[in-house]
Amino acid sequence: MVSKTRALRVADRIREELSTLLIYNVSDPRLVGISVTDVQVDRELAFANIYVSALEGSQRSLEVLEGLEHASGYLRYELSQRIELFTFPRLRFHWDPTFEKADKIERLIASLHSQEAADQTGGSTEEPVDADG
Repeated sequence: MVSKTRALRVADRIREELSTLLIYNVSDPRLVGISVTDVQVDRELAFANIYVSALEGSQRSLEVLEGLEHASGYLRYELSQRIELFTFPRLRFHWDPTFEKADKIERLIASLHSQEAADQTGGSTEEPVDADG
């Protein structure tokens, strides 16, 4: 078992190297335009949970995850050549919906602001009440 700090450093290094591999070494068209958003490694370094997303959003999630599963052996081998560990963690890929959730929240906030602006300009017909009565 490794320390939590060591596991975090290994996870960060896997994220960096995997991102580089996906950009420069993988030619599978299913893996174009994806980014590694997070990597979490367990304390035994047995598994690396890798979270990915694509510019197009979740409509490509199945395609991307299938491509990553297909390439997982190659990716694990290449990562093991670049990162020195006694045994290299098995790679488990997951879709990261964070960007879609953030986009949805931003759209909701924007619609609330536009509704507020419409309410203020469309205006209420009531006159303000004087404090004097």
